[in-house]
Amino acid sequence: MPRNVPTLSLLALIALSVAACRTTAPAIRTAAFPDAQARLAQQNVDAVIYQNASAEVYRLYQQGYELARIRLDANLARPHTLPPAVIVDIDETVLDNSPSNAEDAAQGRTWSPAHWKQWTALAQAKALPGAVDFLNYAASRGCTVYYISNRDADEEAATIKNLAAEGFPMADAAHVMPMEGTSDKTARRTAVAKDHYIALLVGDQLTDFDQSFHDRSVGYGKPHVDALRDTLERYFIMLPNPMYGTWLNAVGGRGDSLKLINKARFLEEHGY
Repeated sequence: MPRNVPTLSLLALIALSVAACRTTAPAIRTAAFPDAQARLAQQNVDAVIYQNASAEVYRLYQQGYELARIRLDANLARPHTLPPAVIVDIDETVLDNSPSNAEDAAQGRTWSPAHWKQWTALAQAKALPGAVDFLNYAASRGCTVYYISNRDADEEAATIKNLAAEGFPMADAAHVMPMEGTSDKTARRTAVAKDHYIALLVGDQLTDFDQSFHDRSVGYGKPHVDALRDTLERYFIMLPNPMYGTWLNAVGGRGDSLKLINKARFLEEHGY
């Protein structure tokens, strides 16, 4: 394809052509989405399908929690004086929110606090593969489980209800720690570490381990991963999430109108 063809416009035409053929689908699913928000929503479709439906992601979660058990056992065998704890993120770590992302894409919209809270209020997110078994195993080994999440405080009750319904241990206000003023989880992790030996952390973002990974200005953060690889290998389990995160913001930014331009520029710069 010639390099001077506007990639995004071509993708939009393809999307419209496919939509026009799906005459049996609801009208909202096939309507033309000319605005930036809807075009971004359509760009996220493959990631949502991968996260929601692929056997590959299913296995990655199983594998991640299998490794988590191995790492936890090894870390519990290390000398420690404080009682042990395991810290996990919630979204795309123990609970699957891909139905929310699928709904956004189907409706031609990007993430918004209002639509997100409609989803979390339902308390219907399913447990991700391996998560319940691992955390119940951790509890059986004497670990206190803390759920440090960047859900808002007004989502806490529904989140606790959801976690409890899925069989997670210690799903209560004492162990679910939502966001309070900042998405930086450092203070909340420090509060847990004050009285506990943190034997393992699990998340879908590197910032679930350390806030320093928020900075992607050098090599998209990869050199920093290499610098802390030994510590990451021992104390952090990384789980998949192709739908959203710091990695995507590092390329696209945060404003919807700028994301289209920035992502197109990234493709031009990194294509051969």
